[in-house]
Amino acid sequence: MREKFKGGLAALALALVTSTCVLGPSVAGASGQVPLNLDNEQGMQWACSFNPFLPTSSPYSVGLTYETLDFIDALENAKVTPWLASAYAWSNANKTLTFTIRSGVKWTDGKPFSAADVAYTFNLLKKTPALDANAVWSVLSSVTQSGSNKVVFNFTKSAVPYFFYVAGQVPIVPQHIWSKISNPVTNPVSTPIGTGGYIMSKCTPQNIQWTANPNYWQPGLAQVKTVNMPAFLSNNTANEYLATGQSAYGAQFIPNIQSYFVAKKAGNGYWFPPVANVSLFPNLTVAGLNDVAVRQAISYGINRASVSKIGEYGYEPPASQTGIVAPTFSSWSSSAATKAAGSSYDPAKAKSLLTKDGYKLDSKGVYAKNGKELAFTVITNGGYSDWIASMQVLGAQLTKIGIKITVDPVASSNFYSDVYAGKFQLAYNVETGGPSPFYEFRQWLYSKNSAPIGSAAASNWERFKSPAVDALLNQYGATTNVATQHSIMNQLQTIMVQQAPIIPVLEEVDWFQYNNKEYSGFPTPKNPYAQPALYNEPDWGVVLLHLKPLS
Repeated sequence: MREKFKGGLAALALALVTSTCVLGPSVAGASGQVPLNLDNEQGMQWACSFNPFLPTSSPYSVGLTYETLDFIDALENAKVTPWLASAYAWSNANKTLTFTIRSGVKWTDGKPFSAADVAYTFNLLKKTPALDANAVWSVLSSVTQSGSNKVVFNFTKSAVPYFFYVAGQVPIVPQHIWSKISNPVTNPVSTPIGTGGYIMSKCTPQNIQWTANPNYWQPGLAQVKTVNMPAFLSNNTANEYLATGQSAYGAQFIPNIQSYFVAKKAGNGYWFPPVANVSLFPNLTVAGLNDVAVRQAISYGINRASVSKIGEYGYEPPASQTGIVAPTFSSWSSSAATKAAGSSYDPAKAKSLLTKDGYKLDSKGVYAKNGKELAFTVITNGGYSDWIASMQVLGAQLTKIGIKITVDPVASSNFYSDVYAGKFQLAYNVETGGPSPFYEFRQWLYSKNSAPIGSAAASNWERFKSPAVDALLNQYGATTNVATQHSIMNQLQTIMVQQAPIIPVLEEVDWFQYNNKEYSGFPTPKNPYAQPALYNEPDWGVVLLHLKPLS
């Protein structure tokens, strides 16, 4: 969780936390069990729309209400757990993937779940590309039902690496509900019907409440009967909510976590595994930022170690311009790309790059060319105090080397809509990544994930386009040869260094706080059965399924 910045929003946050405090201290409900109040500040009130395909809609349904064919754990070397599909098999030189669909599963409205729902879901994405967040139809040629319980996926080429997206990232929706939605892109989904362990029972702008699905297909799971997710606009109020024991499961940045949280209550702990990068996304359609020398200078002008120490209390390590997260994916690091990058912080080199590119310092100490200064605004989520602090440090560093930076902490809902639509100059944000660096690189760089300025892009928010890079990503997706995959990733790392289309700043960790005296079953470093943060989909639903109240 992250703290609020502007006064008007802080006042609103105070009003909001007053309303959410009615959730705690928790009291036993009709089941005799105390509800679990989650703590995951997003800087906004809930829109109460649960479209599982849209990044602009409420994300809090995939994993809890909607489920995927398999569960794939990025922290356990892409371990596959069968879910709505009981089995799968590759054939036809890894160009055909056949799933056996689990029997005996019901939707939360009591209707039977079937292979027809799976085929319908994927063909809905084909029919409505705006819903295809991971561009699975860039590699699929057909998805058809075969018999009563199988669904056959045909790919245009060998496509084993795309299993993660097809099996683990596409939520399955009921045909009998979604076929009646006139516009699945714009129509709100206020009552989500899924197969998951929890049913969304009530939503207000202040709180989402779920109740355990009594007919869930996995007996013995979903032992927590009631789950609440209060909305927080401010890091401060959200952190206080966690520190005072009103929540036993949080996912946020907390300053001085040892004294502020861990020492406050027996059983309080945390685990922050690195999983992706928090990066500067330069809008490549903006003058100046479409110049590779400027982007390289920005990268060399950032003292990432200082940003980490001041903005994140050292919890998030400095990132590499190669884009490889360490130690999680250290085995993928390219020595050649690392050598080419040189010192990550080199202000003299930054200035030299700009000078060679024809920029000169003007009377204000800002580099300019043809009367146009290198002056940019970086937007960041106004509800995240650590991101604001990090960007203030970064902005001051770049201003010192002659690139003027203005930090704009934007209200959360506006921030995300602006990022998706490309309405920014620089944006500080994070992708989700996956079980190898390929998935974050594909989100960053694959042109089919992007969209024209003004239209929502699921990823590739900077609007990077390179046929050569698309070809490399497609080649990775078509091979199962590990050496070839590493060779492709080495080339992509070199492109990250040479072109700086994205500028990684810090390594994004999974923010995760817990109290193991109140609940058992949380992921641990020794048992990393799912990514633990509440914003990971579908992982957070898998975690909630496995929690057991201890009182």
